[in-house]
Amino acid sequence: MGKKNLRPLRCLVTAQTAWNLKRLANMAGISPGRVVDKLVREKMLALREPPGPWPGQAIRQNGSRQK
Repeated sequence: MGKKNLRPLRCLVTAQTAWNLKRLANMAGISPGRVVDKLVREKMLALREPPGPWPGQAIRQNGSRQK
């Protein structure tokens, strides 16, 4: 593994969030910091996706696209 472009970051979270981060870290076999990194990355990718159909695309009542 090559060098990573990492920056130190401290964040204050609730006890419940800390417990859940540790739980996710144990499940994945990584550190809680990496869990935070993965969660942020997933959220940023989700924000880039279009929220609905492309402009000009009609959607039927049952949710399928018209051709």
